[in-house]
Amino acid sequence: MEIIRSQEFTADRAWGAKDIANMSGVTTRLHWTDKPYIWHVNDGEEVFAVMHGVVKMLYKEDGETKSEILNAGDIFFASVGTEHVAHPQGEARILVIEREGSI
Repeated sequence: MEIIRSQEFTADRAWGAKDIANMSGVTTRLHWTDKPYIWHVNDGEEVFAVMHGVVKMLYKEDGETKSEILNAGDIFFASVGTEHVAHPQGEARILVIEREGSI
């Protein structure tokens, strides 16, 4: 049993993470960041939940780049093949649930 206070979590580098669980190959990790990630496509589905802060999520749909502002409590679901990149607007804490070994 563990209680994690997501708003208090920090890491020593952007996108540093705390491993929370691995359930049959699906990982749950809490990330801290203040810098953008890289454009990528996961090798499975991804659930991206903003716990604290604001994140500008860019993604490609039908070859067109789109974006959405995600606030604390918002969730982005990347289906298989969705190219995307997260740009935090300052510090952010994000819960990511994805296949183990995904980018």
